[in-house]
Amino acid sequence: MEKVGHIASDIGEYIRQQRNTAKISLRQLSKLAGVSNPYLSQIERGVRKPSAEILQQIAKGLRISAEALYVQAGILDLPTGGPVPDAIRADAGLTERQKQVLLDVYESFRRENNNPTNSHSPDVPIKESEHHGEHPDR
Repeated sequence: MEKVGHIASDIGEYIRQQRNTAKISLRQLSKLAGVSNPYLSQIERGVRKPSAEILQQIAKGLRISAEALYVQAGILDLPTGGPVPDAIRADAGLTERQKQVLLDVYESFRRENNNPTNSHSPDVPIKESEHHGEHPDR
């Protein structure tokens, strides 16, 4: 039972951080998300654990992906990563929307480069003078 309380507290804190980053008041978010002000306050304080539907409404109000909130709430598992996706997700200087766009672009490049029907090489050839550390003007 304590784990449920911990999850509710974590998601509440995450929502509060996202709301503060977006410079939206609790009252403004409650209107944008269509959730009562007292209920949203209880979610942020970790008193209530919101349903997936309420999380979706809150995500819409914050203009972030519902998936990000689902992961924080423990509804979805954290997507598989690697050094690049993990670094993107960990960057506190990016919004959830920016992180998702970067992850989408990164994954599209990975898919393109792993596609066996891709006839061109993604590598750019290195000039001989650059390869040996020589400056071409010398």
